[in-house]
Amino acid sequence: MRLAISMLLATIGGVGMWAVVVVLPAVQAEFGVDRAAASMPYTATMIGFAAGNVLVGRAIDRMGYWIPALIAAMALGAGFLLASLTTSIMQFTLVQGVLIGVGTSTIFGPLIADISHWFNRRRGVAVTAAAAGNYLAGAIWPLAIPHVIQSEGWRFTYAAIGVVCLATMVPLILLLRRGAPREAISGSSGSRRVQPISLSPAALQVLLVVAGLGCCVAMSMPQVHIVAYCMDLGYGVAHGADMLSIMLAAGVVSRLASGFIADRIGGVKTLLIGSVLQCLSLLFYIPFDGLASLYVVSLVFGLSQGGIVPCYAIIVREYMPAKEAGQRVGIVMMATIFGMAIGGWMSGWIYDLTGSYAAAFLNGIAWNLANILAMVLVLWKARRSAAPVA
Repeated sequence: MRLAISMLLATIGGVGMWAVVVVLPAVQAEFGVDRAAASMPYTATMIGFAAGNVLVGRAIDRMGYWIPALIAAMALGAGFLLASLTTSIMQFTLVQGVLIGVGTSTIFGPLIADISHWFNRRRGVAVTAAAAGNYLAGAIWPLAIPHVIQSEGWRFTYAAIGVVCLATMVPLILLLRRGAPREAISGSSGSRRVQPISLSPAALQVLLVVAGLGCCVAMSMPQVHIVAYCMDLGYGVAHGADMLSIMLAAGVVSRLASGFIADRIGGVKTLLIGSVLQCLSLLFYIPFDGLASLYVVSLVFGLSQGGIVPCYAIIVREYMPAKEAGQRVGIVMMATIFGMAIGGWMSGWIYDLTGSYAAAFLNGIAWNLANILAMVLVLWKARRSAAPVA
């Protein structure tokens, strides 16, 4: 029941990441700014989202999930209501970053860290199922929001979203008031013990941050630019949007499947499988640029990358103390978010320099290889520690 509520929370609260993308053209037209200025609210949202993963994650380590989550959910709802009343792009940007971005973070890293305390044998499935709510939000909200904007305008739409978030998320979070099992955190009988690894917690954290940054710089290339890539190839916006939807839908499947795999072989090996497949998918984008081929490669890419990010939370729980899970997971999630933000910009910059996305795909592959190397090092250190124990 707690997992079901968590998935529903993530699906509702995930609107904070997607709404600003959908209303961007309307906001740009009303405030009379250029595309760069109109993109500032999205950047601010991602910065707030990244910072919130650490701040809220640290708070749940000290107070449990529901109190920080309740405050963040109220900030999210209030953010949408205030954003609907803004009179300038700067005001809109500040509200997006400080309230909506930070408020949305409660349904990602902190939620994943919390649900990990409630499962032992099926922890991988639980973590990836909770993380899948973010992708479900990406599949649902962008389809619903344009219809309301078309009939009522973006301000009414934002106000309505704020009311929906407050009316649904607050009661759902109140259902999660029960604290995480103390026996799971203390490591008593029946709980899953922390596995040995010949790395200090700080060194492991650094490697996970490097890996998270690398995989998401690579991941952002198709997710952010697939529509523009299809336009350059002459296939049009609609086909690019379809490919993006296929990626997200396949990502949900990938996240759930990776949870089952991680419960059997561990988070590190599962992450490495996804990273290698993602790297191959990026490579396939370069020679296979026909319309049918791009659909197939986009499907393979979605099936490869969807389970990577949740595996970081699984690895944290496998090799780090449970009492630090919220903060540790939040730091890695922050690195993945920065990777998406940096990678999206970097791919566009490389395209401006070269006039082609081929070099941008190669750049993504290079970052993906850095991710693989970091995780191979983690696997090697884990095996060295496990050998004497065995």
